Amino acid sequence: MTRAQAEKRIAELREQIRHHDHLYYVLAQPEISDHDYDKLYAELKKLEAEFPDLVTPDSPTQRVGGAPAKEFKHVRHAVPMLSLEKAEALEELRKFDADIRKQLPREKIAYVLEPKIDGVSISVRYENGVLTLGATRGDGETGDDITANIRTIRAIPMRLQTVKPPRLLEARGEAYMPLEDFQKLNDRLREAGEKTFPNARNATAGTLKQLDPRIVASRPLSAVFYAVGQVHGAEFASHADALTALKKFGLPTPRHWWLCGDMEEVLGHYEESVISGGDESRDLRTQVPYELDGIVVKVDSLDQQRRIPPKARAPGYAIVYKPEHWIKPAETKLLGITVQVGRTGVLTPVAELEPVFVQGSTVSRATLHNEEEIKRKDIRIGDTVVVRKAGMVIPEVVEAVKEKRPKNAKPFDFVAHIHGKCPECGSPIRRDPEQVAWRCENISCPAQLKRALEHFGHRGTMDIEGLGEVLVNQLVGQKLVRDIADIYALTVAQLAGLERMGEKSAQNVFDAIQTSKERELWRVLMGLGILHVGAQAAKTLARHFGSIEALEKATPEQLMEAEDIGEVMAASIHEFFRNKRNLEVIEKLRRAGVNLKAAAGERKAAAGALAGKTFVLTGTLAKWSRDEASRLIEERGGKVSGSVSKKTDYVVVGTEAGSKLDKARQLGIKTLNEHEFETLLKS
Repeated sequence: MTRAQAEKRIAELREQIRHHDHLYYVLAQPEISDHDYDKLYAELKKLEAEFPDLVTPDSPTQRVGGAPAKEFKHVRHAVPMLSLEKAEALEELRKFDADIRKQLPREKIAYVLEPKIDGVSISVRYENGVLTLGATRGDGETGDDITANIRTIRAIPMRLQTVKPPRLLEARGEAYMPLEDFQKLNDRLREAGEKTFPNARNATAGTLKQLDPRIVASRPLSAVFYAVGQVHGAEFASHADALTALKKFGLPTPRHWWLCGDMEEVLGHYEESVISGGDESRDLRTQVPYELDGIVVKVDSLDQQRRIPPKARAPGYAIVYKPEHWIKPAETKLLGITVQVGRTGVLTPVAELEPVFVQGSTVSRATLHNEEEIKRKDIRIGDTVVVRKAGMVIPEVVEAVKEKRPKNAKPFDFVAHIHGKCPECGSPIRRDPEQVAWRCENISCPAQLKRALEHFGHRGTMDIEGLGEVLVNQLVGQKLVRDIADIYALTVAQLAGLERMGEKSAQNVFDAIQTSKERELWRVLMGLGILHVGAQAAKTLARHFGSIEALEKATPEQLMEAEDIGEVMAASIHEFFRNKRNLEVIEKLRRAGVNLKAAAGERKAAAGALAGKTFVLTGTLAKWSRDEASRLIEERGGKVSGSVSKKTDYVVVGTEAGSKLDKARQLGIKTLNEHEFETLLKS
């Protein structure tokens, strides 16, 4: 191929990839399969490697590149990113309207009502249509330059979709992690023994703070834009016009917003479309992929916005209202802070609270996330703190009530609190450079070993019945095991000698341990606790490589040849098999007779009758358990997902099917009853 031919083909490929990125990440309406998309991307990457002088900064291949930054540079916002005034009660929206009409007498005031996304505020800058800067809000005046991280978010175009872009366009919005993807990320972290995030916003903030854009690229971030900042070469008469223009330029904008002729229309849309008359099963939160923490009301006319005097730290033309039943925090006393040690040595601070009723249950402990969050919120033992349930589930400490702080409350020093050592084993600790976390450096730390053993014996891993928390604590406490492989050397007599363990129970546990030697290879890979490797990745690795030996020898490049194994995961797997201690454990498993090879069925599954198809199971099946049905799908090359999305091919419906069936119908996903599912399996 000549250089001229390559230049033409590269331009075509870039345009096609940008088009499909917009369809998939912004509109959720993909036209081609992931396989076909990957082929386009691979062709572009190959051509750019052959003609490196044709690589441009806005090429889709440049979304992730370069070495990790040592620190973020500061960037000053040309137009300050101010916070918004808050309405404490719905009636205050009427007062806001009355104040606006006093300032603009005899003028018609239209408003835009839009959701307030619970994400991380960002700003992106386009010069002549090309993305040149991405920044955090920071203190409103100055933020961090996170351009390399912003480039990894595929919902954000590298180039605006318009022939005549403005000379300069600054768009403002929120980065967020879709709720389904957040749950999957936490599942992967949990399966890998890593510290999970308490909510999607913290996951987003923690990801954007990463100095290595490759880590950011491995996380499922998205974005939505709802305002413009500095603009040259374009004019917008209203906020509604700006939202429409941003969408035409290819930027993701809110799925739902309403242009209202007056405040009465705002309140009408609020009642009907936002809170659905108080029916939480149908309100706006159920219709968007991100968490909401309120609504925003803005004067629509940009000319009127400019003529409304600003408040001290907020514009005068907009206000936020948070429906009381959406966020119901409670106040209580922070009695103390304990530090827990996870399976990979991560030290996690937990708030010990005076019991308080929050959103349906009594809470006495709540996550504090990490040392940096405690410092950022300035939380101190003895404080009165605000507690809520993140995502309506996980208790978290939101903030300290500073005006109620005891005079003797001291700033919390994480390291001093645990005397500079692991609270479980007393070993040295170190700050993980890639995470906002401290770790215990002792790989034989009892707490790490306990969590590792529980994970290894879990039903979703090696499925060793009886190897639960109580037994694990005794095994580690009496030094009968020093790593996961040692369980295979246990005798019935040793087990029977433990507290509350009779001869029969000991025999049952012993038999369960012996039976686990025949488990599938993917379960062993899961049990090893390789960072970033969850159940689906473990199954992929087992199918692709077929044995532990092959994985040990694989280079990062060879690992990435396996389906859905990206650069970050490949590096983690490769590093795991370079660790001498890990190899010693694997050798002990081998000598104990644990299966370390994939069965023929595992190897051929990728090419099975259901290859490339994604299934979701809902309800109760008469003929199979959920695990059995999943196994039948995977043996034939299919995948099983826990949530319905546009990527789902089939939803298998049993009795008492839940909300997954409703979502499948909404998205037009094909559903199968049990008979149809069985017929498909036999095809």
